[in-house]
Parts: sequence; C-alpha cells; structure tokens
Amino acid sequence: MNTTLSLEETLARLLAAALAGAIVGWERESHGRPAGLRTTILAGAASAVAMMLSHALFLESAAETAWRPDPARLGAGILTGIGFLGAGTIIRHENLVRGVTTAASLWFVTVLGLVFGSGEFALGCLGLIVAVLALYALPAMEKHIRSDWYATLTLTTELDALSEGELRQRLQAQGLSVRATEFRHDFVARRKTIGFELKLKRDAAFDVSTRLLAEARHWPGVLEVTWR
Repeated sequence: MNTTLSLEETLARLLAAALAGAIVGWERESHGRPAGLRTTILAGAASAVAMMLSHALFLESAAETAWRPDPARLGAGILTGIGFLGAGTIIRHENLVRGVTTAASLWFVTVLGLVFGSGEFALGCLGLIVAVLALYALPAMEKHIRSDWYATLTLTTELDALSEGELRQRLQAQGLSVRATEFRHDFVARRKTIGFELKLKRDAAFDVSTRLLAEARHWPGVLEVTWR
C-alpha cells in the first residue's frame, strides 16, 4: 500500500492552504492587526502539513499492523494549540475589547489548512469564500447597522452640587441609557466623583459626546468632566 502522497498532490494541498492563509491575512494585515499575513500563512500551511502527516501515519500503521489510530487526532491538537495563539491577539482595555475577529480569522485559517491538507479542495474553497465575504464584504454592510455603543462619563463635582438622581435625569434627557453608576466621595476636599456607564447608538456617539461635554461644563458645581 502506498502511504505517501505524490509530490504534485503534496504541493497542491500545501499551496492551497498557504494561499487561503494569505488571502485572509492580507485583510488583517491591512488593518494593522497583530496576526497578519505571515502569521496566517504559517498557520494555514502548518495545519495542512500536520494533516498530511497524520494521514500518512494512519495509512502506514494500517498497512503494517492491526492498530488503527485516529487520523483526526493530530488535527484536533492543532486546533487546541491555535486557541492559545489566538487568545494572544485579543486585547482588552477597560471596556474596549479588540482582536476577537483576528483570533477567529486565525482559527478559521487553521481549519482551512486542515481541510486542504486532507485533500478536500471543494470544501476548502467554499470555506474560503465564506471568510472572504465575512472579512471583505460585510464591513461595508455593518456601517448601515445601528449598533449599540458603550461609554463611561465621569463627573467630578462639589460635594453639595447636583445629586446622582439629578445628573441621571439630565443624561436621560439627552437620550442616553444609564447602565450602572459608581460613586466616590472626598470629604476632605469636599468633592465627589460619579461615573456613569452609558449606552447609546454608535453612529450618534460623537455628536452626543460633543454636545454633552459642552453642556456639562455649565451645570452647577461641576469641576471636571471625562468621556471615555
């Protein structure tokens, strides 16, 4: 029994996986993401090599012994390992989380590498089409979705200035939804700091924040305003 692929078949699978990684990585690289062109090419090609090796070992063992190893076991280990690599691309700064799409792209490229490494070219091409549509076409459509946006407004006021309830009413009058409130009182300096976690629409965030900061400076007892 021939347990090895021909050179042409090996190159075809490897190049298909590397090309899929390059197409996905190009989009990530153009946005300055931490896992860019080189990372996705390596992830796709490496997973294809691992799948071809797993297939070869399976055929070799099947030809020589009665033992039947699971040919998908090595691929499952690759997916587990790429999860740790993808987690390294996710960055959280306070309420902002970045890198989730990059991590998903890296994971998807790895799956495509396993698919192409198995010789399933039709399935791999269909998967690549899905990735291209998600990364290249959907961003243009997302602009028309009125998605929610979260911000934090921090007000430092005099101790006997506007109460939390009065400030909340003024914020709600601006069309803002208050999700949570945080208090801090400095009785020595006779100041208090109130933080509001706000919910609003993404497309209105700039206008609302500009208008709110301009108005808040005139509210009685307000010493400092921070929008984040």
